Parts: sequence; structure tokens; C-alpha cells
Amino acid sequence: MYKNCIKRCLDFLLSLCGIIVLSPILLILCILVRVKLGSPVLFRQERPGRDEKIFTLCKFRTMTDEKDENGKLLPDAVRLTKFGKFLRGTSLDELPELFNILKGDMSIIGPRPLLVSYLPYYSERERLRHSVRPGLTGLAQVSGRNFIDWDRRLAKDVEYVENLTFGMDVKVLWMTVKTVLGHTDEVAEDTNAVEGNFAEIRRKRLEETGE
Repeated sequence: MYKNCIKRCLDFLLSLCGIIVLSPILLILCILVRVKLGSPVLFRQERPGRDEKIFTLCKFRTMTDEKDENGKLLPDAVRLTKFGKFLRGTSLDELPELFNILKGDMSIIGPRPLLVSYLPYYSERERLRHSVRPGLTGLAQVSGRNFIDWDRRLAKDVEYVENLTFGMDVKVLWMTVKTVLGHTDEVAEDTNAVEGNFAEIRRKRLEETGE
């Protein structure tokens, strides 16, 4: 009952309230991002959602569009400004995802939506992470994702799906509040750098094992 009905109702109501209450902050952040980082204000990227249906995830951009003399974008570390680091470190760059939640593409709690290019590299068990809506935060994100490898991180996603209850969501939400307020590494992680390794790691494993 909770998983199939109540959870979505709560997501809709809480995301709507969040958008209304945080609208002044969202407006201020829009202005600051536009002034400090340029246009567009939002970073948009396709991600797989429930049942691997592709949707467009929205975040505040955290990097500039600086390019080298050949017109190629500079490395992420160069384009990530002090302001961008602040947005990531406080998770303020994630606030536009409230609109993804309101629309029904995402949930407040669930496995984080990763890159579309990762889809061929999940095991059958790991694909269970796509049997629910992806979340703004999840069990893996509050379980030390900076310090666990991809196998254990994805195992946490599956653990969440298999034990999805109201109590589990409350637990993850409370842990998220503590990590955000404490500015811990679990939430402040540079996700782009970490996520960029997964496909390569799994591809090498496939080549070595033939599985």
C-alpha cells in the first residue's frame, strides 16, 4: 500500500510544499547562478527512471563553459568554481529536482538516478534499483558512498528496494538531514567524478571474466 500509493502521494505533497516554501531561495539561486556561472541556469541531463524510462533530470549548474584554444571544454576541476563547490557541498544544486518529483519522474527517497550509459553494465539483481522511482537522496548516499565501491553502493540501492517501507524512508530522510547539516563527505561528493568510472570498471570486468 505504501510503496504503490501512499509514497507517491507524499512525494507530490512534500515536493509541492517544498517548491512553495523554498521559492525565494530558488529565485535567489537562479540569479546567482546566472551572474556567476552564466546561462543556462539549469543543468539538464537524461537519466533512467522507474522501469528504465528516460527522463530529463534538472539541477542548478555548478561549472562554467570555459574552453581551451581549440574550443574544447576545460577539465571539470578547472570549470568547477568556488561557488559551484558551495552549491554541491550544501546540496543546493539538487533543489530543481523538486520539480522532477512533483512531475512524477522522481521520488524524495530512492536510488539516485545514474547515467543512461550505465544501463548495459548492471547485473540482473542491480537492475532492481529501477523498479522504483529514483530519489533525491537514497540509502547509498547516507551510507558513506565516498568510501564504498560501486558493487556495495549498488547493493545498498537493492537493499532499499527490497525493504521499502515508510519506516525506511523516514530513516533515510533523517540520515540525509544529519549529513547535509553536518556537511559530511557522503553528500558533498563530486558525483560527476565518481560516476564517470562505473562503465569503465564494469567494461573491464566483462573483458576479463567474459561474464
